[in-house]
Amino acid sequence: MTPLRVGIVFELLGSRPSAAVAPDADAEYEPEETIALLERAIAAAGHEPVRLGGPRDLLARLANEEGLGVAAALNVAEGHGSRNREAWAPVLLEMAGVPTLGSDALTLSLSLDKAWTLERVGAAGIRVAGHVSIEPGDPIDSATLPGAYPLFVKPRWEGTAKGILPASRVEEAAQLAEAVARIHELYDQPALVEPFLPGAEYTVTVVGHRPPRALPVLQRALEATSRIGLHALDRATVPAPPGGFRHETPGELGPELEAELQDTALRVFALLRCRDFARLDFRLGADGLPTFLEINPLPTFAPEGSFGILAELEGRPVEKLLGEVFAEGLERLAADTPAARR
Repeated sequence: MTPLRVGIVFELLGSRPSAAVAPDADAEYEPEETIALLERAIAAAGHEPVRLGGPRDLLARLANEEGLGVAAALNVAEGHGSRNREAWAPVLLEMAGVPTLGSDALTLSLSLDKAWTLERVGAAGIRVAGHVSIEPGDPIDSATLPGAYPLFVKPRWEGTAKGILPASRVEEAAQLAEAVARIHELYDQPALVEPFLPGAEYTVTVVGHRPPRALPVLQRALEATSRIGLHALDRATVPAPPGGFRHETPGELGPELEAELQDTALRVFALLRCRDFARLDFRLGADGLPTFLEINPLPTFAPEGSFGILAELEGRPVEKLLGEVFAEGLERLAADTPAARR
């Protein structure tokens, strides 16, 4: 493939949205180390990386009728505030005529809304977490709760474990009311209430196209007391107990379970029309069966994230793995142009 200029659309960790109230409002933004890694990965694929900044930078350049100067783009910008925030950059890039790696705006918006995703995936016959969405101002109706205590409370359309604390696991009605009120106050969106599944937690990374493929399944560590995923709690905005969080990995990942998780991940990836890359999360219920929790078609590419762990397991630099993923996506974009389809 002819070398291309590939734009990177991003927001840096620390560039907190000015109107944000939540302490973790910028948690989904990427540190400088991640953007540098993406540059190395694009270069490893034989292309030239170009930093374009965030969605507002794109908007300003398009409003001034400036060209973006790139042949394709990689978007990792999250936006803020609405359930359409992850779609801001893809829509602007589409308007500018710049083909973009990853899923399109519609898939990003639908998948960010966890309740909509669960309803669509569940309707396809895939086992999903029970749930109820409680809007700001609405009373909590005990008759509509999705199961017995303990329950788990989180924002309906956030990612990177935003809004999750040890108190997100609730054991009785007063705790539930407090957790729901916190989501409404800090995140200005519905609170999603689910049964707390007691089993091991797994994440599956899917990459590629025609056909996509599931990479090796990773088990996530759980915080030993609450059994909430440690990745959700081990963050600067979550107060740690004296001595820090203790963790455990209670699951045994045999070939049959891994194959089932990978197959289900591929089904969800296809159902939601994802492209090029995504990460899907599952948890085992009390019966030991896997339950789909959520999908992130805009996963982190941080060096310590899933891609970094998978690359380490393969014994190679993460930029090489990502370079292959991006190269495959760019080939998809080239094959999908009107000229290539004629």
